[in-house]
Amino acid sequence: MGEATVSSQAHTLLVVLITLGDPGRLTGGYLFHRRLAELAPRQGAELEFVSFPDRAFPLAILDGPRVLEAATRKQPDVIVLDSIAACFLGPSLALRRTPQAMIGMLHQPPGGIDHGPLRTGVQAALDRLAYRNLARLLVASDSLAEDLQRGGEPAERIRVVPPGRDVATAIGPAPGDLRRGRRAAFLCVGNWVERKGIIDLLDAFGRLPDELATLHLVGDSAPEPTYAARVNARRAEPDLVARVVAHGPLSVGDVAAMYAAADAFVLPSLKEPYGTVYGEAMAFGLPVVGWRAGNLPYLAEHDREGLLVQPGDQAALADALARLARDPALRARLGAAAKQRALGRPTWDEVAGMFFAELRQVTSRT
Repeated sequence: MGEATVSSQAHTLLVVLITLGDPGRLTGGYLFHRRLAELAPRQGAELEFVSFPDRAFPLAILDGPRVLEAATRKQPDVIVLDSIAACFLGPSLALRRTPQAMIGMLHQPPGGIDHGPLRTGVQAALDRLAYRNLARLLVASDSLAEDLQRGGEPAERIRVVPPGRDVATAIGPAPGDLRRGRRAAFLCVGNWVERKGIIDLLDAFGRLPDELATLHLVGDSAPEPTYAARVNARRAEPDLVARVVAHGPLSVGDVAAMYAAADAFVLPSLKEPYGTVYGEAMAFGLPVVGWRAGNLPYLAEHDREGLLVQPGDQAALADALARLARDPALRARLGAAAKQRALGRPTWDEVAGMFFAELRQVTSRT
């Protein structure tokens, strides 16, 4: 996965990435783009952001012409469209061609992943309208690439550019003994949104004997306040209150320190287009536990790098957690295999090389 370094590039590639809302958000796609922006100078490139205002769907469509004009006014070599903003730019792209090449960076399927049937259908049509006007689609996972092909997208327009396996360049201070006197410490990293399955995890964890394990939750509770209130109510119940610890959102360095201190990773998410946190946990030698859904089966094999169970089967999820908590040898075997598999995936430096090489290839043809 050869890297293009600044010394090998005669021209600084100027890239504008169109996204939605604050580019500094602590969620998967936004973190992905920030890492690319940080690494861009090493690839002979500069990445800047232009954002749609984050307002009720589908009102941001009205901002499409202004956002497109703001992006083109910067005179970039190439414009990258984040999948989270694609639906809002689709109508504008159908009416106006940009002088620059445009490429999609997809972290979710057409229609998104957190919406009801009506919005999903409308958004999917708008997303596809945007994608028809892009030169190439870069996608974050093999499962997402397959979803697009099943939807009729030609394979030759799709390239997989996954997240890097390394969570941070510097690990934060050690968080102390995460087991807290119990036999194992489980870590869950994910914002408190319904598709992440936090309540399913708490219900399954509640089936374990009190002395068996401690569960640590890392993630932002702000995105879905109603769901977060349910999570807080569940973890405050007598069977969980003493053995579930909520840490809130943490810096990438502190998240890395949590991976390093935990015994196993668990996230029962139903719709994970990539699942960056699974890959990060595996790189730290943690066995992973989750539903056999989304992209997780592409990252880990059941009983080899982790334990994957049928979606919605809380008894099976509880059994998987109990097996790992009681069996250090099983944790060691699965964790070693997880680390070996993860080390075969690209680092963020290599991902940046792949990303900017794709952009240069497209611009060379325009």
